[in-house]
Amino acid sequence: MDELKNLIRDIRDFPKKGIVFRDITTLLKDRVAFRKTIDDFYIHFKDQSIDVVVGIEARGFLLAPVLAYKLGVGVVPVRKPGKLPAETIRMEYDLEYGQNALEIHRDAIVEGQRVLIIDDLLATGGTVSATCKMVDKLGGEIVGVAFLIELDFLRGRDRLAGRNVLSLIHYMSE
Repeated sequence: MDELKNLIRDIRDFPKKGIVFRDITTLLKDRVAFRKTIDDFYIHFKDQSIDVVVGIEARGFLLAPVLAYKLGVGVVPVRKPGKLPAETIRMEYDLEYGQNALEIHRDAIVEGQRVLIIDDLLATGGTVSATCKMVDKLGGEIVGVAFLIELDFLRGRDRLAGRNVLSLIHYMSE
């Protein structure tokens, strides 16, 4: 995975002082690296009878549709409040640099549907934990949770205990 990691750009003090933002746009624009990324996710989850891929706003939106297409399944967006047009459920959560909330359409997941959740980054786990709670509330069965990057030193994986978690790239320290 070093070839993928080497394509990620670090932006210091973004979105606020003291944060190192891992910019994946430099990886996504590389056709070979982007294809390898999607293929690696696909290989890991292809035999797990997934019904739908849930992509978390915003960078999860860059991965979810492509992986869903490759898996031959649907895709469901999880968005910031006020962005989805139909009836939603909402979950508030803490970020490593503040608070936020997410919403999903109330009819997005059918009871018993097998769900893969994907986002670009696992940091403290607040965003994905909120997403898991919403999928659970709708009756979905979370088959896996996938990330391009995991910041291991922030221990976000601890909030996903008992879940099938895949991270392609790991940062052990800042």
